[in-house]
Amino acid sequence: MAKIIAFANNKGGSGKTTTCANVGYALSLLGRKVLLLDGDMQMNLTLSFFPEDKVLEFASGDRNLYTAVKTEEDLTDFVVHSPYEGLDLIPASTLMSGMEYELYKKTDREYILSRMLAGWKEADSYDYILIDAPPTMGGWVMNILCASDYVILPVEASPWGLFGVANMFEFLDSVRNITPGLTLLGVVITKMDARKNYGRQTMEVLQQFEEVRVFDSIIRVDSEIEWAQDNSRPVMAYKKSARSAGEYLELAKEVEKYVRGRR
Repeated sequence: MAKIIAFANNKGGSGKTTTCANVGYALSLLGRKVLLLDGDMQMNLTLSFFPEDKVLEFASGDRNLYTAVKTEEDLTDFVVHSPYEGLDLIPASTLMSGMEYELYKKTDREYILSRMLAGWKEADSYDYILIDAPPTMGGWVMNILCASDYVILPVEASPWGLFGVANMFEFLDSVRNITPGLTLLGVVITKMDARKNYGRQTMEVLQQFEEVRVFDSIIRVDSEIEWAQDNSRPVMAYKKSARSAGEYLELAKEVEKYVRGRR
């Protein structure tokens, strides 16, 4: 049975998309079949695997998540194969800025994506479906969370990294009122700089929230991540020896451990 995990944070720059892309790729390296859904109009998750001209082709055509949700068609026809074995993707579109309006016109709008993914959960096509949510707390993000089993919250180790985290926790609580099965799998600290004290301060603040798991795996600042993004590749595919490559692999193993423990 496929497990659906959303990567969400209402603050931009948290490393949310990068974490989603690299955890997805790492899980495929561990032998898991992974489907990625790019839910953000910035299309950075799609750009993590395809060059810009191909991404723009997806965005301007009909083979993207916006069209799928708008028409509520079967998602099968919207899946594209990535250059990597065991890793597929449904691209985003710049038109996703209009997603809130499209949802407003629909009945039971909070559960549209959930209905579209219901059959995929029961099928054996994928072990994991990972969704990159936009940095908001609107109806589309609620839709993504209502479709998910788990949510991972990346938090940047910086002075502003914790800004709005409490609001995000409150938003998750409001989603659980209508989808009680949603579980916060954990918080992952990103962009850690060992030369600064922000990491320790971030950890101390997060520890004040009861029953919030903080992943042992921490993603440190690494220029190889940016070079990998510039080449439209996960960091492990770009440079396997990079420090961040090992960190994302360990994070993926943690995700596996916690998700399997609940099966």
